[in-house]
Amino acid sequence: MVSFSTLLSSLVVLESTASAFSVWDPLQRVLGLNDERLIVTSSDETPIVVSEWEKLGLKRRGVHFFDVTEHRSWFFSEDKPVVVPKYNYPTTVEHNQTVNQLITHIDKANLHDNLAHLSSFFSRYYKSDTGKESAEWLFRKLESIVDNSTHPIKVERFKHSWQQFSIIVTIEGSKYPDDIVVVGCHQDSTNLLFPTLMKAPGADDDGSGVTTNLEALRILVNSGFQPETTVQFHFYSAEEGGLLGSLDVFTDYKQKGRNVVAMLQQDMTGYVQKTLDNGVEEHVGVIDDYVNPELTDFVKLMIDSYLTIPWRETKCGYACSDHASALKNGYPSSFIIESDFQYTNPYIHSTSDTLDRLSFDHIAQFTRLVLGYTVELGFHKFKRVDV
Repeated sequence: MVSFSTLLSSLVVLESTASAFSVWDPLQRVLGLNDERLIVTSSDETPIVVSEWEKLGLKRRGVHFFDVTEHRSWFFSEDKPVVVPKYNYPTTVEHNQTVNQLITHIDKANLHDNLAHLSSFFSRYYKSDTGKESAEWLFRKLESIVDNSTHPIKVERFKHSWQQFSIIVTIEGSKYPDDIVVVGCHQDSTNLLFPTLMKAPGADDDGSGVTTNLEALRILVNSGFQPETTVQFHFYSAEEGGLLGSLDVFTDYKQKGRNVVAMLQQDMTGYVQKTLDNGVEEHVGVIDDYVNPELTDFVKLMIDSYLTIPWRETKCGYACSDHASALKNGYPSSFIIESDFQYTNPYIHSTSDTLDRLSFDHIAQFTRLVLGYTVELGFHKFKRVDV
């Protein structure tokens, strides 16, 4: 069997010599890979114009970026720099009895079944028919979960200029409805060889984050969870295209004056084998660059309090997942991942990102974190400490 690395090497050779083949340009046009996009790859770099094909090349080389084609006027305005507020996040746990009781309801069979269905789609590529179909399945799944609620919970489509929509679930706060606590993940997947032609199960990236949040939401709803602060679960489209979906969502929130007080991104929560193969204890990777440090300290407290494995600080870089869209719009955000970055899943963005490579015990640890995060912040009175 030809390995993914061999295929990727062959593709790089093809890419470098493609101008010699008259068939290549028409193929790119048919696949929509000649379309020009405007991207930003660092906080201090001039934006550049690239094709969709060149975007794929950047991702294959591990370069993260915002695709700001639809938001260029906002991104490069002459306004003052974005200021991210500082809030009084809890420094001790207040609801450990409640959270520990909720944790007992984590069902690994549910985690498995949801991820098995989600990763069974040929691809969840955001421009594809199956990407839209997977979003429709996820929307129906979320509706079935909230149907069990004793009070109204909204499940809404957030539409974009491409086929796949994002989904927002809102549990409105009883005392502080204008303050919003967000848990995010991205529902799309991609294959970096040919995203429109090749299978992309995306079990870990980011099916694992989706199933983590589905299970946490199910448990909260079944418990009659009624927070004082509004809690939202976000399932973003088009993260793999340059954080397109979350950038739409948080730009819309900023324009409407919505007050997001905390955002936690769950992106890749299931792969642990490389960690163990290197003789390292199982752990959670806590991203410490391009995040809000105060919120990240609170997330560490949640891990120490409610998980049975430790955390390790690690770096991810600029615009590496949807939390970056929140931060760019002035909302405090944090990001956790399955391990120190050097031990993360090497099979993502390929046909090999499959269910059998993941640990549902590990995913359950991240579900614990979401339960602690939503309950502790859902009953917290937020105050700004920087004014």
